[in-house]
Amino acid sequence: MPVSKPKVLILGGTTEAAQLAQELSTWPVAVMTSLAGRTANPAPLPGPVRSGGFGGADGLAAYITAEKIDYVIDATHPYAARISQNAVTATALTGTSLLRLERSQWVQQNGDQWITVANEEEAARLIPAGERVFLALGRQHIAPFATRADAHFIMRMIDPTDAPLPKTCEIVLARPGTHAQETQFLTEKRIGLIVCRNSGGDTSYAKIRAARDLALPVMMIARPPVMAEHVTETVEETIRLIRLHFGF
Repeated sequence: MPVSKPKVLILGGTTEAAQLAQELSTWPVAVMTSLAGRTANPAPLPGPVRSGGFGGADGLAAYITAEKIDYVIDATHPYAARISQNAVTATALTGTSLLRLERSQWVQQNGDQWITVANEEEAARLIPAGERVFLALGRQHIAPFATRADAHFIMRMIDPTDAPLPKTCEIVLARPGTHAQETQFLTEKRIGLIVCRNSGGDTSYAKIRAARDLALPVMMIARPPVMAEHVTETVEETIRLIRLHFGF
């Protein structure tokens, strides 16, 4: 009778999660990825892909049990605190191994003018009246700024939003650009302040470099605390630990 492959569930939505799924698809494991479902047209991934929430920690625990998951990798966004907490709780309930992959955050450099805030609500309160603000946040995080009718917001996102918007705002449907493109964007839009999250990685760091070069202040929303016991910062380290776990 053939031995069934170990089942690995990736809680995804990041570049690192996609890289892991691609790597694990070549291993003797059954890999599946779960996405939050916030992006209209996500890039194709190897293996089964499910979209949408689980219904809290209990729902995730039920899914882990029903699908006979052997190993969970939480490779969600650094700010996806709720699903990360649910992953910790669900794997504890089911006795399933959990590894958190969270890319390292950006570190303030000479010339950076960062103002660290705890959350979007604090950022919305602290924006100076009359400022032109580049709101570099996902569409699901812009609601706290809707009450600020005394500032002008430029918002860049991948998909349109139906969330409440500030009275004076401009929507730009685009992805992050190169350093030169971000410098041009900030200059042409006459940006005086950037509000963003410390997402880490290379994809959206160009705007931070551009802000440094242009001497623009950046209101940086701090990361939530890491809740998992076992944490890695790179795909390579994650793969190494998974190999050790399964003995590959």
